[in-house]
Amino acid sequence: MKVVDQILKFRSDRDWEQFYKPKDLAISLAIEAAELLECFQWKTDDEVEALIKNPQDKKKIEEELADIAMYLYLLCNDLNIDLDEAIKEKIEINNKKYPISKSKGNAKKYTEL
Repeated sequence: MKVVDQILKFRSDRDWEQFYKPKDLAISLAIEAAELLECFQWKTDDEVEALIKNPQDKKKIEEELADIAMYLYLLCNDLNIDLDEAIKEKIEINNKKYPISKSKGNAKKYTEL
């Protein structure tokens, strides 16, 4: 069973579709992203490196990333968006905004290139 099918089954088995409206999924996605940010908040680069090496801390990050992904999959499903296709299209847009000749090794926004 695909991961997205497992997520949909989990929601369906609990009759949660009634609560998982696009607005609520988007809010939940943002909340989970904020929880991921909390893992890194106020830490130096060295502290982040140590955090990633600690199995317990890394597991917390993994769980937050999984929460984000699950809400993203649900939102895409409910909005009938093919995430893989959306990503491919966005990469093409970004290729035009950030040509290698101007952006390689440069962190400037495309409007500043």
